[in-house]
Amino acid sequence: MTADTAPHAPIVAFRGLGLAYERAGTRNVILSNLDLTVARGEFLVIVGESGVGKSTLLRVLIGLAAPSSGTVDLATRPGCRTPMALVFQDARLLPWRRVIDNVAFGLENSGLSRAERRAKAGEMLALVGLGDLAQRWPHQLSGGQRQRVAIARALAVDPDVLLMDEPFSALDAFTRKDLHGHLLALWAETRPTILIVTHDVGEAVALADRAVVMRPKPGRLDETVRLGSPRPRDPASSQSEAAARAILAALDRSLRPAEAQSAAAPAGNWW
Repeated sequence: MTADTAPHAPIVAFRGLGLAYERAGTRNVILSNLDLTVARGEFLVIVGESGVGKSTLLRVLIGLAAPSSGTVDLATRPGCRTPMALVFQDARLLPWRRVIDNVAFGLENSGLSRAERRAKAGEMLALVGLGDLAQRWPHQLSGGQRQRVAIARALAVDPDVLLMDEPFSALDAFTRKDLHGHLLALWAETRPTILIVTHDVGEAVALADRAVVMRPKPGRLDETVRLGSPRPRDPASSQSEAAARAILAALDRSLRPAEAQSAAAPAGNWW
């Protein structure tokens, strides 16, 4: 396998990345020799089977886990206040704060006054379509609305890189599609670099510039599928269906032993 490269100026670069830990005298290798570059403003989706190390890769990038080997380079804007923000699978809102104060939470050490922080939070809530719910409590929101608040909170700090760890997996299909539209609109307006982890192939097809497929045991980059059609994308179009088949086939190949890669066996049933 060769290292994957992205066109234009890179903002994120993993070089020979490895992560391992010792447990009960056994060395567990989670990531090994992973090379990946991400271009500024790119929308990258990471797919692979459960436990392959997708979420770990995001945690290494944002500094929540330390790599055992290799390097991680981040080329953020000069003077950027917040290089990265992370949106989790669940919204993780503070139940004792109103919606607007949850969004403003990440700005508390920004040097802005309370009024300025709340004004910024209000702008972000308007961007995700929740401007009229600013004074509600988290328990008064639906699951999809809470996740929109989490996205607004991440965007409020103006990150160069937005990391999203399966942010829509717990939502129903209609809410998920609606949030895809909001996320794409926000990305088109503010142009952060986005790395999103998902198990949903349809989500990858709808959102990504590139889908990178990881191979397990240990986790490393295996294949890249480029999605060049304009967005929004019709999931029933021939281009979307072809992209979905390409990702599914790559996922199937990622689960075969390395020695079987050269064999012309039919793809398995990953899905």
